[in-house]
Amino acid sequence: MERVVPADLPAMRAILERQPHLAMFPLSNLDRHGLDGDHPRAPSFWRDGDNVLCVTREGIVLPVIAPDAAPAAAKMIVDRDLTGVIGEAKGARALLAAAGLTGAVALDGDETQFLLDLHDLAVPETSGQLVRLDDAPRPMMEDWRVAYNVETLGESEAVARSRVAAELDSYIANDSHRVLMIAEQPVCTTGFNATLPDIVQVGGVYTPPHLRGRGYARRAVSLHLTEARARGVKKATLFASSNEAMRAYRSIGFHPCIVTGEDGTQLEVPVNARGADELFDVFAKLPGIETQKMLDALSRRPDVRVTVWQRSRPLLH
Repeated sequence: MERVVPADLPAMRAILERQPHLAMFPLSNLDRHGLDGDHPRAPSFWRDGDNVLCVTREGIVLPVIAPDAAPAAAKMIVDRDLTGVIGEAKGARALLAAAGLTGAVALDGDETQFLLDLHDLAVPETSGQLVRLDDAPRPMMEDWRVAYNVETLGESEAVARSRVAAELDSYIANDSHRVLMIAEQPVCTTGFNATLPDIVQVGGVYTPPHLRGRGYARRAVSLHLTEARARGVKKATLFASSNEAMRAYRSIGFHPCIVTGEDGTQLEVPVNARGADELFDVFAKLPGIETQKMLDALSRRPDVRVTVWQRSRPLLH
């Protein structure tokens, strides 16, 4: 792989912008902090054909690569102090293996990516209005962010607490996060953790445990996306792993993104079919089924019947 210099940026951007939902962090960090900048999230890039490797100054690796490009990409990160790898599962896992880092991470998991054309956004007709993050009580927002980082990112409370002030200051400076208020009381937060002119990536969605199950997250996310749509944003993406989160995001129009070809054609789970939500929930509750594996099976062979689960049968001896 060759190091990307300023003269290479137009060609590299053209590659990443073919499927921007797969390159939100690299592109957004580039726009916000510049190539090889001094900010902790400023990116450096390497490229080989259509394969692009991004590494931030703080050590986050953001691969946009095919699995067979992993050995070459791994050579670019040896002897570096790394703090994480975030990317499409197959390429990221191949890179971890090629770099000898499999099993060396504290938090290791796959999440399903969802997409939404904002013309299809559905806003729940429930109560609650958004305010900017700096209009909500600061101590409460700090406590919520610490709880989010502990629950979602696996950080220790001490580490999360040491970073929370800087994180909130950054969100306020970028006007990236919102708080849902009901009767002047905060009930949920939401935000955009990466933004491009035509697409935003939702992140930082948090509802305290005692307030969950009331539809606050879907209301908060949909209202924030309504703001983005008014600015001309056309699409949104996010990641979810729990059945509850997937159900909430599907209810406002998001659909799982399984695979996208070079021409932008997407293969999707038919979530708009009558009864699709109920069917999805039934499958998700089957003993032994793993949602991500089910989606992977559908993406590999969309034109034939695929068995994604079968009842285990005891063998008699």
